[in-house]
Order: sequence, then C-alpha cells, then structure tokens
Amino acid sequence: MTTPQSSSPPLRSHEQRRGNPGKSVDTAPLSGTLPTTRRRRPSWYWPALLGGSLVVLATVRVITGANDLISSSAIAAAIGLAVPLALAGLGGLWSERAGVVNIGLEGMMILGTWGAGFFGFHYGPWAGLLGAAAMGLLGGAIHAMATVVFGVDHIVSGVAINLLGAGTGAYLAARTFADLPGGGPTQSPTLERLPNLSLPFVGEPLAALEKTRTWLLSDLAGILHAATTNLNSLTLIAAGLLVLTWWVLWRTPFGLRVRSVGEAPYAAETLGVNVLRLKFLSVLFSGALAGMAGAFLVLVASNIFRDGQTGGRGYIGLAAMIFGNWRPGGLAAGAMLFGYTDALRLRGGGDVIRAFLLPLGLLLLAWGIYQLVRHGKRVAGLVQITVAALALVWFSLVDAVPDEFTGMTPYIATLLVLALASQRLRMPAADGAIYRKGEAS
Repeated sequence: MTTPQSSSPPLRSHEQRRGNPGKSVDTAPLSGTLPTTRRRRPSWYWPALLGGSLVVLATVRVITGANDLISSSAIAAAIGLAVPLALAGLGGLWSERAGVVNIGLEGMMILGTWGAGFFGFHYGPWAGLLGAAAMGLLGGAIHAMATVVFGVDHIVSGVAINLLGAGTGAYLAARTFADLPGGGPTQSPTLERLPNLSLPFVGEPLAALEKTRTWLLSDLAGILHAATTNLNSLTLIAAGLLVLTWWVLWRTPFGLRVRSVGEAPYAAETLGVNVLRLKFLSVLFSGALAGMAGAFLVLVASNIFRDGQTGGRGYIGLAAMIFGNWRPGGLAAGAMLFGYTDALRLRGGGDVIRAFLLPLGLLLLAWGIYQLVRHGKRVAGLVQITVAALALVWFSLVDAVPDEFTGMTPYIATLLVLALASQRLRMPAADGAIYRKGEAS
C-alpha cells in the first residue's frame, strides 16, 4: 500500500526546529510503506501456532487428567472474560495508531457502565449498549480536546480521565439509582441482558463428542461447542469490530492516513492529511469502544450496574493491546490469553493451574534455549531456562497449586508471554508526541 511521493524538502522535527537536535519526534517521510522494523510472518504462522497449542493442551489434559483445562465451559468462560478486555484494548489501538496515548480507558469504561445501567433500565439492553458507547465517547471527547486541541500531556490527561470517570460514575449512580426499586447509591436495579445466540443443530452433537474425552478430537469439539452455543450478541459484535478494524486500518486509504498520523504527523500534514481531525475522530472512537467494554460487564457478564465494576480491566486491555503489538489479531490473542488463564483460576482451581504449568514451563524452556543458541543471549536465555526449570520441578512435586498463587496466575502467565514477545514490539513512532498544526515547514 503506497502513497504519492512528496516533493517537499526534507522534514525536521519540532524539537530540531527549536534548536534541540538531540531529540527527534517524527521525521520519517510518508512515502512508500510506513516505517517498520518487523519482518512479515509467513501465512502459516498463526494456524500452526494455534494448532500446536491445541495439540499441547490436549496432550497435557490426557497426561494430567485435568479435563477442565480445555473444556467447552472453560473456553466459554474465557471468551466472556476476554471480550471486555478486547474491546477496551481495541479502543486503545485506535487512539494510539493515531498517535494519542490513551491510558484513560478505565475511566471511559466506568462511564460506559453507568450509561449501560441507566439507559438499559429505562429503554432496554440495546439502548443500554448505545448509551454506554455514548458515555465512553464523551470521555474520549474530553481526552481528545485536552491532548489534540490544547496539547496537554497524554499521560496527564489519561490519569485525569480515570479520576473523572470514577467520580462521575459514582455521582451519577447515586443520583439516578438510589430511589429506584431494587437500586441503591452504588448499584442499579436488575437489568435485562443482551440476547444469546446459538448455531442450530450443532450444540448437542459437539457436546456428546466432547464427553468421549478422546485425545484432540473431544478438545476440538469443546472449543467449537463454546464458539457456537449461547454466544452473546455483543461477543459477535466485538469479533466483527476486530475484523473491521484490521480491514479499515490496513486495507483502506482512510486507515493508511490514520496510521500515518501516528507514525509521522508532520510528513502526513505536508501531503494534505488533516492530522487534527483524524486524531480527534480516532480518540472519539476509542472512547466509544471503551464504553462498549463497560456495557459488556453490565449487560452480559452480569445483569446489574455496580460501582467499581470495571476492576482495572481498562489497564489490562491496554496491556493486551501492547502484547498484540498494536494490531487487532495480536490484541485478540492477548485478551484471550488473560481470559483463558483467569477462567482456569475461577473454574478449575489449583489442579488445573498445576496442569497449565507444564506447557507454560516447556514453552519458556524452549524459548530460553532458542535465545541462548540462536541469538547468543546468554543472560536472557539462562534466566528463562532457570525459571522454566523451577516451574517444571514445582509441577513434579506438588499435586495442586496453592490457592494463594492461583489468583496471580493470569498476571504471571501474561507477563511471561509478554516478555517472550517484547523484542518484536514496536509502538507507532509518534505515539504520545505533541502535535501542533502548521509546524511541518
């Protein structure tokens, strides 16, 4: 995907024009393809990775007898836990691809939970979803006004949005739910859920096949059963938004302009791109997606609004976006990883977590050996091999992971995998940089 070549003179960054050549913001010209340090993975990479992971988990299930390791109920719980993270992370992706750091996702999610509760109670669940998106969009508008228009530091504005969202959500809940029957100052009355959908004629055969406990075949049946039975409509919308984001940002001229704004805004300006408008629109869309993540917690995960319902999921969604290298596919994988490990913690307890240690330890061991042999990174390789060896020794010595440790499992697993992928991460070049119109000359 290419853009017309610019005939303008070589660009200088804002800091260089101010006499500070030691700092560089974004001077890469917008010609050809956008700058990247990544090598494109072959087309078979992700299918092979997913297939290999399924084989490993199926084998571990048979060896350890931990049948809930890859059951349909565990996968369904993982999907439910992953969707709000994916929606919040997708909001962060749109904002940061346009060069605006958005750590205010948590505050926008909080506004979305109140919007889902208020509008869902008075007008129904679909109005609640729209109301949540509108409240999140309002938070995005404040963040966009501060960062894009007034040039406030993105981190400062994001922290302010989180504080504002928490305070505003608590105030609005006390004002709107306290006098309702079944409501209170910190919660709404019972709400109607968004509908679930199932693919007809496949649920029972897949459930019967899963119960046979046949290696790999029943595991695949469990995954398909979870993906085709009692799937919430907002889950399908979230999956569609992930695909739509990939198509818009990487397959359309509009998406190229948005990414160019996040990579080299001054170069994009010289080519006639309205940088401020694209940044503003992207942050608005980011807020709406974060609000929808809040709606999932209210209208799907539960059927009630409660104060503090987000529980830091906006920050975890931001981490999932970074894990995914600012790309929708990687974001979905990061959200699903956290959702899966969290589901194992909630459903299976210590014995299932112990079984999960085996493939995680083997993965870390293989990656450490690869780092040591292929790239000669002795310190990193030896550290990873040591950690993997300790995990495998622990697996062989204990029958179940202590309850005190199971609550940490989602975070530890995510951090370990993030550490393995950290060398391939590359944020947009101008992410977080202050842009001022007219300084590209």
